[in-house]
Amino acid sequence: MEVYPPKYHLITFGCQMNKNDSERMATLLKNLGFASTDSKEEADLILINTCSVRQSAEDRVFGQIHLFKPLKRANSKLIIGITGCLPGRDRDQAIKKKMGIVDLYFPTDQMSQLPRWIAELRPELVNSVDLVEDYMKLVPDRKTTRQAFVSIQTGCNKFCTYCVVPFSRGLEKNRPLKDILDEIKGLADHGCVEVTLLGQTVNSYRAPDAELFSQNNPYTDHFAKLLWEVNQVKEISRLHFTAPHPLHMTDDIIDAMTLPAHLNFIHLPVQSGDDEVLRRMNRRYTSAQFMEVIKRLKAKIPNLAIGTDIIVGFCGETEEQFQKTVQLFKDADIDISYTAKYSDRSGTAAHRAFADDVSNEEKKRRWEVIQQLMEVSVVKKNQRFVGEVVSVLVERHEAPRITDEMLMMPEKIQETIKNQPGLCYGNSREMKLTRFPGTKELVGQIVNIKITRADMWILEGELV
Repeated sequence: MEVYPPKYHLITFGCQMNKNDSERMATLLKNLGFASTDSKEEADLILINTCSVRQSAEDRVFGQIHLFKPLKRANSKLIIGITGCLPGRDRDQAIKKKMGIVDLYFPTDQMSQLPRWIAELRPELVNSVDLVEDYMKLVPDRKTTRQAFVSIQTGCNKFCTYCVVPFSRGLEKNRPLKDILDEIKGLADHGCVEVTLLGQTVNSYRAPDAELFSQNNPYTDHFAKLLWEVNQVKEISRLHFTAPHPLHMTDDIIDAMTLPAHLNFIHLPVQSGDDEVLRRMNRRYTSAQFMEVIKRLKAKIPNLAIGTDIIVGFCGETEEQFQKTVQLFKDADIDISYTAKYSDRSGTAAHRAFADDVSNEEKKRRWEVIQQLMEVSVVKKNQRFVGEVVSVLVERHEAPRITDEMLMMPEKIQETIKNQPGLCYGNSREMKLTRFPGTKELVGQIVNIKITRADMWILEGELV
């Protein structure tokens, strides 16, 4: 019996790269004749694009699978698939054995096989079994968008001892320059103004088709060259990248960050401020080398906002070693830290070589120390924006809310409230969330906002 059109439901966990991979998967399924549905009950195919960075991320996947069991009982033909980082690191299929109802289980780089696998299970669902040679060649079928993530590489060669990425995504593979620029130019043609370049160590990018760089490109470093090329796409006025590795922050790249499109922000993971912990993590730099990068960045871009990643409670981390991380946070004058409590991951070098010997209670305490330090720091740092004008890309609008108390007011007052412009939200070029009174017509526009008040996580202001 023909099903037309078949429907898929796609769930994405994890980082921006996973979301970008899901955009490619959605394009692949659309090309097969599938339509997206928000209803799991209507779906012929349910796919979960998984994250495996921490145990909590994997636990969410098992929670979803448990919820799917009634759907599978009601529809035995329902195809359930698991992809992403979890299957990628599950080399011995030990995790898969716990997922009885799962039909498809594959790492991201095998996405191109999806047409064949679906056809083997339910041939009536697909209009073609043509395979894509390289899933990174799939250009996401995005709707008109003002912001987009563009992957420039996948995989990683660094093998940090705590990390599953080289196992889940494989070794580093860089996309051709032509494919990247064609995708960005296509986005620009459809109204995109902000692009974020994605990679596991994004600044280690090396173009396999380097001969296509412009003859007048002033840089030597390939990633700096790429930043310059994107700056030549005149419609792209906001450019960002994540996540760079401190080892690859060359002077070329830092100089390219001063080009007009680049946001005044960098997210540069440090993970720890102690050299011995960094050595056990296999981060390949010392705390002094990290601070030297920060010094060069600030010398070139004095008001640069800096974000980082920190892991607390890594194997064997003493209180003295943790205090060095606290001191580095202060010395680097960090704006925001995405702090994680260390999570032991099977298959990693740390799992094999070290004992996860810092208690959960101590990990939580150390997390709170960094969090409180960040909260005090960010309130203080944000005050410099008061009275200043910042450039904001408006991302969303909230209409005025009518509360129960307001419903008790006279109709004229209610009508006045309803006619208020509401609130607009977006990020400044320093990646500071900004809020101001405005109408929904401003969504997607870049506007100037004079900041009147600075709180911990938000700047408030008014349209200039």
